[in-house]
Amino acid sequence: MGQESEWNAAQSIKISEDLVAAAKLQLQFLAAVDRNRWLYEDQTLQWVIYRYNSCWLPLLAQHSESPVTKGPLVVPLDCEWVWHCHRLNPVRYKSDCEEFYGRLLDNCNVASSVEEVSIKETEEIWNKMYPDEPYEIDFTLSNEFSKSVHLAENHTRYDLVLAVKRQIPFSYQVSRPHMSNTHFLEASVARYKGFLHLIKRNKEQSVTCFCVPTYDIDLIWHTHQLHPASYCKDLMKSLGKILEHDDTDQNRGKGQKLDVGFSKTIKQWEELFGLRYWKAGAMYRGSTPSPLTNTPFIPKLMDKFVDSNDKFQTLINLPDSNVIEVMLEFVEIENLPETYKKRVCILFSKEQPDGIFNVKRKLPIQSEFGKKQVATFECKPAGNLFFELVSGSPSNLPPTESVKTLGYCSISLEDLVLNLSVEKWLDLVPSSGTMSSDPIRLKVAASCTVPNPAPHVLKIAHTSPFSKSITQVADENGNEIIGLQMREMKGTKEMDGKWSKELIGITIEGKTVRGQLIGSEWSLMDSLWAFNVQKMLLTGPHTVKLVPGRKLDYEMKHHERQTHKHNVMTAVEFSAEYPYGRAVALLDAKSGIFMVQEAWFVLPGIMLAFIVFNILRNERLTETEFMAEEVVFDAEVAKDKLASGGCGSGCGGGCGNMVSSGGCGSGCGGGCGNMVNSGGCGSGCGGGCGNAVQSGGCGGCGGGCGGCGGGCGSMMKSGCLDNISGGACNDEQPMLIAAHA
Repeated sequence: MGQESEWNAAQSIKISEDLVAAAKLQLQFLAAVDRNRWLYEDQTLQWVIYRYNSCWLPLLAQHSESPVTKGPLVVPLDCEWVWHCHRLNPVRYKSDCEEFYGRLLDNCNVASSVEEVSIKETEEIWNKMYPDEPYEIDFTLSNEFSKSVHLAENHTRYDLVLAVKRQIPFSYQVSRPHMSNTHFLEASVARYKGFLHLIKRNKEQSVTCFCVPTYDIDLIWHTHQLHPASYCKDLMKSLGKILEHDDTDQNRGKGQKLDVGFSKTIKQWEELFGLRYWKAGAMYRGSTPSPLTNTPFIPKLMDKFVDSNDKFQTLINLPDSNVIEVMLEFVEIENLPETYKKRVCILFSKEQPDGIFNVKRKLPIQSEFGKKQVATFECKPAGNLFFELVSGSPSNLPPTESVKTLGYCSISLEDLVLNLSVEKWLDLVPSSGTMSSDPIRLKVAASCTVPNPAPHVLKIAHTSPFSKSITQVADENGNEIIGLQMREMKGTKEMDGKWSKELIGITIEGKTVRGQLIGSEWSLMDSLWAFNVQKMLLTGPHTVKLVPGRKLDYEMKHHERQTHKHNVMTAVEFSAEYPYGRAVALLDAKSGIFMVQEAWFVLPGIMLAFIVFNILRNERLTETEFMAEEVVFDAEVAKDKLASGGCGSGCGGGCGNMVSSGGCGSGCGGGCGNMVNSGGCGSGCGGGCGNAVQSGGCGGCGGGCGGCGGGCGSMMKSGCLDNISGGACNDEQPMLIAAHA
């Protein structure tokens, strides 16, 4: 009752702003900045900071005293980025404003550069005040970055360059789709109020603690700080002081300030509210993936109009499905017979396997095991999570004949998705032969993200026993969706009599799709798409480049190197929205797997994968031929290599039976065992991965998860059991360690 009262007290904290709407706007702004990465560069920043100090702040000061526009003042993108980072040190920002302008400069009647507000009025005022300084600048189209920059007359001594640098990684941590979901953000605001209340209680009790937020809380905290007047007023009322935002600590190592602070924050939160502090979708994602390029690439728009209802779009219709991330902890157990004390753990699974999560996993009970352990995995957001209480040491699991099931219970995933978190006691149904005067009770804590579209996982392989020239493509359930064949055809006079190739695809409904190779370019689907073999570039309604290895979102975490890079390619889309590229598919020639994120890329992607798999697998290109970042093939050689149909066979030596795998990664030892739909062993897996099914591999939990030992056992869409005792997992922070951004 006391913990519930504390939570209710936290929720009574008054916030003057609509933080849900403002957080969505902040996410839009961070995405816009990330599309203009010249704002991250040192030399550019010097000029931008000059513009901020010399132009924007004086204009804002004048506007706040007496409005200079009838509508809202619109801040230029570059100035808004520096202003954003300056405000994220609220105490320093307030003191700077008061020193130079005599008052706090707020964002009232100011519009963000990403809002749909006309800039005409603001631009006119700007040009009158600063005729030698353009309102908008685009460093991608000019050499203005070489301009000599002098310090503004009034400028802060706060190092804004370093402030910007510290905020650059934050965008990646909060860029997943669920972060902008209203339901998720509403829960985040509630947790932010809990965070403020925890700090208030520490202050009242003279408890010193460097409180570290999870990323959902940090997003809302940032959002609040971006409204300086409201933030100061709200914090003075609730805490009696303006809460500082210390973003200078970036070291995540064990025993460092972030690590120690986060561990203490977990303990204090759980004692104060009786709720878990960790939250699915709100934890540290790992470092930002390496960029493909530092130069933005925005392809030209197509000359021809593409109908969204084009006949090719309906040739393959794969059913949509959703996926959620789940974090699970077994906190405590009651009424456990003395015989089984310290000798039990939980096996958890889906009552009806869903193709993503389809094995049993084990997890100790915190009160019995003596340490906090949390499981993280993905599954479809339907059905029940099923829990079995079993006797025996966790090291003896999976169960043997000596392991006894004592009881079972479950929770509904539909209810979990509805509330995003659950923490409650469950009565276990005793198994046959188990006698107890009182029912055994288990305290279960779980959280999840909102459902997001799941990727389509397709298998490209020979399935016809009669014709090796036919390659079948099947969905994740093994249902055939299209058959592909490549054949030689005699060129016409327009082709100067040269030989070329033809690709024919026939869907399961009997519909036909074609492609022709002319020179070094494939024309696909009635010339709707064109694939240049030399440049590995697909153009059409979208522009997609094939890049060797796992890149961007497919980049393997916690690995010093990648093996078999020449067998894996990432399909990267470039557009005005994604000028630095975004990963839309992964092609794995070794396993014949094609994982695709976007429906529009399914059919052209299948044809592209078929072409590339023929090059990479049947003709066995050497690694040196394909390791270069910019792949260039001899056109005539490439045409010859495309002659044979099919996808080849086998995974190669050392990988056992790998299906839908990203490869062993580093440190897998002698082989990967039977890996199905796995991201690979990663580093530190020891001698082998055992039976890793739909797993992120051992590498997902840092440099080794302790419990992984010589093999990963049966792991499902996860990187080991994440141990957050002490806030670390062996020598590296696991995904559960939040950044104080």
